[in-house]
Amino acid sequence: MLWLVNGPDMPASNSPGMPDGDVDVFLALVERHRTYMYNLALRLTGREQNAQDVVQESLLNAFLHLDRFEGRADLRTWLNRIVVNCALDYLRGLRRRPDAYAPTPLSDVVDTAASASPDPERLAASADWRRLVAAAMAEMSPLERVTFALRHFEGRSIAEISETVGIGNNAAKQHIFRAVRKLRLALAAHGVSQ
Repeated sequence: MLWLVNGPDMPASNSPGMPDGDVDVFLALVERHRTYMYNLALRLTGREQNAQDVVQESLLNAFLHLDRFEGRADLRTWLNRIVVNCALDYLRGLRRRPDAYAPTPLSDVVDTAASASPDPERLAASADWRRLVAAAMAEMSPLERVTFALRHFEGRSIAEISETVGIGNNAAKQHIFRAVRKLRLALAAHGVSQ
């Protein structure tokens, strides 16, 4: 999953303020946080290839701007903000190019209810639920999608979401509210009650 940093043409140090030899430190940091970054990007974008693109862009930004990390916050928090910003930029770009991302219409997703038994039917139902939620999230604006994912998948507080996305607390609450409303409407259209 190290798409960026294992490139053969990667110089020893090309980050302003990053002395030679610190590339190994950066690689160790990437190794420690790459799975988290990928999982977050996947939740925000909904597709593996898009998540890989977002993580690659995030790693490049982190490497080039490592001298801007002040150490006041945890490195993971700093990386989280970079991933969220790259994901937002990526999602906004997809909105401008509707042919680049064609989500599955909700009407094409099978309507099933989850059961308590862990048999193949339950696994299939779980996959259907994931597709239903992913299709509903694809209809959200980039900010709605990101704030919803940070709140409901990552368990972030409103204050953390506001800081990460760079919006006020009330704006974060509004985006989450709209996202939840869109998800509920999508689920209700398929006969799923709250």
